[in-house]
Amino acid sequence: MYMARRRLLGALAGAAALGTVPGVAAAAGPGSAGGPGGPDGGSGAAGSAASSASSSASSGSSAFDDVVSAGDGSAAAGLPDAEGAGAAPGAAGAAAAALARLLPRHHRQVTFRTVPRKGGADAFRVSGREGALEVSGTTPAVQLTGFHWYLRHVAHAHFSWNGAQTAALPARLPGVRTPVVRAANVPHRFVLNDTSDGYTGPYNGWDYWQHEIDVLALHGFNEVLVYAGADAVYHRTFREHGYGDAELRAWLPGPAHQPWWLLQNMEGYGGPLSAGLLERRTALAKKIVGRLRELGMTPVLPGYYGTVPPGFAQHNPGARTVPQGTWGGFRRPDWLDPRTAHFRRVAATFYRVQKELYGATSMYKMDLLHEGGKPGDVPVAHAARAVEKALRAAHPRATWAILGWQENPRRAILDAVDRRRMLVLDGVPDHYPKVTDREDDWGGTPYAFGSIWNFGGHTAMGANTRDWAALYENWRTKPGSALKGIALMPEAADNNPAALALFSDLAWTDGRIDLEDWFRQWPRYRYGAADPHAVRAWDVLRRTAYGTTREDGWSEAADGLFGARPDLAVTHAANWSPRQLRYDPDAFEAALPELLAVAPALRGTPAYRYDLLDVTRQSISNRSRVLLPRIRTAYEAGDRARLRDLTRQWLDWMTLLEETVATDERHLLSHWTAAARAWGSSEAERDRLEQDALTLLTTWGPRPSADAGKLHDYANREWSGLVGGLYRKRWTAYFTELDAALTTRRKPKPIDWYALEEDWLHHHPTLRTKPSGDVVKVARRVARKL
Repeated sequence: MYMARRRLLGALAGAAALGTVPGVAAAAGPGSAGGPGGPDGGSGAAGSAASSASSSASSGSSAFDDVVSAGDGSAAAGLPDAEGAGAAPGAAGAAAAALARLLPRHHRQVTFRTVPRKGGADAFRVSGREGALEVSGTTPAVQLTGFHWYLRHVAHAHFSWNGAQTAALPARLPGVRTPVVRAANVPHRFVLNDTSDGYTGPYNGWDYWQHEIDVLALHGFNEVLVYAGADAVYHRTFREHGYGDAELRAWLPGPAHQPWWLLQNMEGYGGPLSAGLLERRTALAKKIVGRLRELGMTPVLPGYYGTVPPGFAQHNPGARTVPQGTWGGFRRPDWLDPRTAHFRRVAATFYRVQKELYGATSMYKMDLLHEGGKPGDVPVAHAARAVEKALRAAHPRATWAILGWQENPRRAILDAVDRRRMLVLDGVPDHYPKVTDREDDWGGTPYAFGSIWNFGGHTAMGANTRDWAALYENWRTKPGSALKGIALMPEAADNNPAALALFSDLAWTDGRIDLEDWFRQWPRYRYGAADPHAVRAWDVLRRTAYGTTREDGWSEAADGLFGARPDLAVTHAANWSPRQLRYDPDAFEAALPELLAVAPALRGTPAYRYDLLDVTRQSISNRSRVLLPRIRTAYEAGDRARLRDLTRQWLDWMTLLEETVATDERHLLSHWTAAARAWGSSEAERDRLEQDALTLLTTWGPRPSADAGKLHDYANREWSGLVGGLYRKRWTAYFTELDAALTTRRKPKPIDWYALEEDWLHHHPTLRTKPSGDVVKVARRVARKL
């Protein structure tokens, strides 16, 4: 692999003759881009900027004849099945069309060309003079990766999923003195968590997805998990196996909860889905997979491993199902025994329907027996072999992707299947210090080094970047390494932009990343110019929020206590979150005055304003952990005056937190609810979808799930409307009761938090719909108060 990368880099640097390379094939007919999509509308076809790209004829898949995947003998990452080989329509201009969307004033200054992939490595080369750049790459997505590398390191600008900085670009893009040449050090660059469709935005439309895909391509990813539209596949599949339309639509959960249904954890909650909603979600999914194929990226689709609706044996006499019990208070769907003829028939229908809707792909995600799944008397190895056989029958060359999480994948699964065509997406290498030898754990199965730095969509800043720098390169280059990729898998996307950029750089960097240098360079292109205060601010953040490690057994930052169900001893809002801050909060606060001292000319970009908001918000959030122990001490001492003063301070900080997050549209709860309502076709459906979306952020589900299942506030976040709404309502009620208890010398009366939350969900005040205030002014007030 290393020799192949050197040969390709040499060929690119030496300006070898350029050819064309076909992208991943677009699905025929309905799977192609450009069809109707979600409520945001828009076209899926490549735009007029395609004229600035070079294109030439290409036939078949001969350009990939010498491609292998990192020495594991399997097909190269991102390649289609043989049935789908060939160039996607408009693929030659896909990178140019994306750049026209991203940089409408500059895109005509860039010419994109394709080069054959040699030796299994994706690579790019950027060269050219001022105002006339040429970007060569192995796919349109890789070309965008190359341009973004140039944009960051030469032009000092960048894009992210939280703010961008392009305003400082000159009218003519800077030239390149020495060609910028990079090759990926792994073939698999996977992105998005199974839960992302829920916690990031279950009702995001095409406008969102179009930009998100562009950003992921700019950051070098080539395999994107796509859960949107899976509901239609299941609906159509089981219509052919004895079920009626209405009972299936009642079985499908609301979009906010569908990820956990696809993981076989729950069913039905948040539904029923209307026929129109299914159609609109199907149309959006077609546009998503179509765009990914245009860019030469692999849509990773759900595979079939046995989930069935209730009563499958009654609808299909002779079928054998295994009850799965409950998960978090929800009934789990039954599991169809994979060894049986009924399973083979359902799987064949599933893959046929899926291909008709979205086309074939080269990677399918299946998490057999996820989070407590019960095999019953079915031997796990036999089940795994049968699941794989069904996949191979439909897609002979496909890779089975499976999450490395808790006890999964079980060794019995790995020992039963063709490991060369499995990829384990390791979710915990930066989580548990006991993880040291994945080759031994998984028997040499290829795996991707992953990170889940965010759980539930919490707004907390932080990631274990020291582990990424220390572990990735050592594990990748050790003798016999099975590390073949990266897997960026926060449970919600669109947070911690520095983590996004740094983690994606692992796959495009030779040698170990120097964190001190990386964080020194980051603010230069994040804000558009070198600034000593910005450098000092990000050095503080490097040493605090982004300086944590897995040694304490966590990969995520602690959530704030303002979003917790009130209690004097509470240490976390979500049940499975860290119990304490993982860095020194006093040291962290030093970042805020430095950010506020950044040169005025750099303060107007979305990137700067997002970061200022994030650091301000986090500084306020951390105060909750300072104040609550003091409040407890005052209460236990019976000091009413002290208690009232401290609880007033607590609520004052909540007011400041609400004012901070209210300055940004993406931090408004109404942004979330409006997106849900936009998918409804009647007032009743709009109300139902809003409740589906709001429930996920608050109670998560009905009382058994919220309380006994401990899922309440799992997806807490510091957003305007939640901080000043539900969270303030809870703490005000609690403090009022504590004061009354001291006044009357009695124990505090218990408060039914679920009842309070349900009442707020259905009768909350009108939410703010537009941002309010100036984040710089609010941040200055916070800095003075800290």
